[in-house]
Amino acid sequence: MNAAMNAAMNNEPVLVESKDARGVVTLTLNTPRSFNALGEEMLGALQGAFDRLKADESVRVVVLRAEGKAFSAGHNLKEMIAQPDLAYYQDLFARCSRVMMAIQKLPVPVIARVQGMATAAGCQLVAQCDLAVASEESSFAVSGINFGLFCSTPSVPLLRNVAPKQAMEMLVTGDFISAQQAVTRGLVNRAVPAAQLDDEVEKLVTSILAKPRTALAIGKELFYRQREMGIEAAYQLAGQTMAANMMDGCAQEGVRAFTEKRKPNW
Repeated sequence: MNAAMNAAMNNEPVLVESKDARGVVTLTLNTPRSFNALGEEMLGALQGAFDRLKADESVRVVVLRAEGKAFSAGHNLKEMIAQPDLAYYQDLFARCSRVMMAIQKLPVPVIARVQGMATAAGCQLVAQCDLAVASEESSFAVSGINFGLFCSTPSVPLLRNVAPKQAMEMLVTGDFISAQQAVTRGLVNRAVPAAQLDDEVEKLVTSILAKPRTALAIGKELFYRQREMGIEAAYQLAGQTMAANMMDGCAQEGVRAFTEKRKPNW
């Protein structure tokens, strides 16, 4: 059963499509009536799914998709306005941040498959994923400022993907950018016609699956850790990480296969 059919038959906020024989897992945001808002129930479901996937060593790639016209409209504003309490808001944004960090801490690549608009925390979710492929019809905004709320938490991954002045323009105007602009600015990897979206995601999945899981896990952790460091500390950590990676059997086989002019046997 494909993800779309599964979504139509299920009322869960997040659908987990069991991994296929290759180790690919699809997570589907499944509250299209609320434009897949990141409400309390949605955040809890995402956190649970990511926690389970992190513990499953047979998982190789995670694809994050959504049902309906929107990828995600961000936080559920109706829930937020119904509870005007500082402690509630602090807890809500902390929970959302934990979900975002769970994506970074997964030892496998997470690909956002964006079919519609992604706004505020929904745009944050796209920015937090390791890779993103969007349909040409999709659009992106950090639009909280339009309601008097600066998108502070979405700015964290946004600024780590998009150049500072372009990120600031999005944050202070709340204006939408197109899928092609999102590619140009570095928010997403590729933008394709909607009919080609799944095929384009599959190209990335296939390429990733051809590489050893251990090397990808080591590399992903290093990528995010070194980004927050000064350059000298980053080089020191990278050197130690690469030396440890070289001791792994997959790297030994890969280098040996290269020198022997054959395909590696992973």
